[in-house]
Amino acid sequence: MVTERDTRVSQFRKGALELVILALLAEGELYGVEIVERLSEHKGLEATSGTVYPLLSRLKKAGVVETTWKESPVGPPRKYYRLSKAGTRELAEMTASWRDIAATIDALLAGVSSRG
Repeated sequence: MVTERDTRVSQFRKGALELVILALLAEGELYGVEIVERLSEHKGLEATSGTVYPLLSRLKKAGVVETTWKESPVGPPRKYYRLSKAGTRELAEMTASWRDIAATIDALLAGVSSRG
């Protein structure tokens, strides 16, 4: 059963998922399943491959990620994703925007919690 809180977290997560994926790729190239696994390590950021792969495709079309195929030690070749130069710039811009918005929201929430 999906709770109202689950729905709320899902909406927050959807808005942040692109930024988080770019941040993961800033650490180094990853293939799709690795991205899904890395997201699942963080509460609230869990995402299915059905969510991640279309987003990766959109990011590639936008020119912020690049791909290469590499042989896999177990099974078929894997498509690896990495940030492009444009992706590095996009990550920096998105990070600055996120921090500005987060600081504003934190300030507003601090006022709410102090009214208790």
